Amino acid sequence: MGYTIGDVAKITGMSSYTLRYYDKKGLLPFIDRDPSGRRHFKEHDFEFLQTINCLKNTGMSLKEIKQFIELCQKGDCTLNERLAFFNKHRKDVEKQLQEVQGYLDMVDHKIYYYTRACEAGTEDGIEC
Repeated sequence: MGYTIGDVAKITGMSSYTLRYYDKKGLLPFIDRDPSGRRHFKEHDFEFLQTINCLKNTGMSLKEIKQFIELCQKGDCTLNERLAFFNKHRKDVEKQLQEVQGYLDMVDHKIYYYTRACEAGTEDGIEC
């Protein structure tokens, strides 16, 4: 059984517009089409969509994602390249996590600061 683009949008939370855009950019070459040109997604396609969404949400460009999809399309001869691809991306995501942890530390410090200021009824005498 195939899924329409509307079905996929509901299931994944991605908009139909986004799915069409990704297809136009070459990120969905694995999607089947009927004789009228309508897209028909298979169960297996959801794994690719989840991976695309993960890569996009962790800061990867569509151009880089397309390169990954192209490697997948070539088959097992690209397994080492795909592993290297994800090892590099992991380092990028780890860097993002460190940056976000720094922001969270700042927010926690401000919560501590303003909690003390509220308890004292003033900022006077509260160290930053």
